[in-house]
Amino acid sequence: MLNRRKFIRSSTLSSAAMFFGKSLLANSNGGLLKNNPIVISTWAPNVKANAEAWKILGANGRALDAVESGVQIPEADPNDQSVGYGGLPDRDGKVTLDASIMDEFGNCGAVAFLENIVHPIKVARLVMEKTPHVFLVGEGALQFALENGFKQENLLTPQSEKAWKEWLKTSKYDPMTIPKLLEKQNQPGQQNNHDTIGMLALDATGNLSGACTTSGMAYKLRGRVGDSPIVGAGLFVDNEIGAATSTGVGEEVIRICGSHTVVEMMRHGYSPEEACKKTCERIIKKRGEKAKDVQVGFIALNNKGEFGGYAIQKGFTYAVQSKAGVKVYSSKSFY
Repeated sequence: MLNRRKFIRSSTLSSAAMFFGKSLLANSNGGLLKNNPIVISTWAPNVKANAEAWKILGANGRALDAVESGVQIPEADPNDQSVGYGGLPDRDGKVTLDASIMDEFGNCGAVAFLENIVHPIKVARLVMEKTPHVFLVGEGALQFALENGFKQENLLTPQSEKAWKEWLKTSKYDPMTIPKLLEKQNQPGQQNNHDTIGMLALDATGNLSGACTTSGMAYKLRGRVGDSPIVGAGLFVDNEIGAATSTGVGEEVIRICGSHTVVEMMRHGYSPEEACKKTCERIIKKRGEKAKDVQVGFIALNNKGEFGGYAIQKGFTYAVQSKAGVKVYSSKSFY
């Protein structure tokens, strides 16, 4: 017998589908069936991170373990100047890291303004699992990490130090022009064309999890924290609906609780891509002409395995791996 809850949910989805004039199961990226594992992450270079996550997902492992393992690849890569070891420093030459993680039960953990620890995502998971808290920052986060066996390491690589010293010649802080400056300084093997890794996964049991980790905006004011470690802004997971994560100028994402907004859009019947688009449009509406000077991108994955992404500016990419293989998508954008 169809119970009342399932009947109401079914009726609501059917009505929404008729209202929007399209099937809610449709996805321009060819969404996958529920219980078919899939991992999606921000930016094309993170196919390597997806491959690491897939080692767990492909063996019917838990989505939480997959995303934690996957994002550690860029965290430990000295050639990735946007995440972890090798990340670009703040204006004082200090590398500070932010990360968050969230599982299928709504459990979450985060760290911010963490120095000298290569894998902030592992510390974030310990915050989730070993403390009654969600968020630890700065010296407290470092103390917690050291108490749990982590070792301090210098995160500022020669390449990132060189880029910072070059920036000091003008000390101009502009989130949109800094990447262009880095391109001119780029050495073979370095990856400056993206920032942050946000990763979402659906495992074989139909459960979702997500992780987000970054070294933050290059040459930021000391103490600045973006959206990545803020649950609801840089990352949000609701196992009944879907998950979302973001990349780009975190201040704009925080202002609208971006990833939570994407998930709520999916709750109201939008496909993952449509939900990301609507959330970008909310930033643009709120910020007006200022939105033309910033980049924000979202990716989303619902509990049916459908996925999508959207950005304010062109150039945002995301990587997907499933049983169907590996693929990189260039997202649609408002501008």
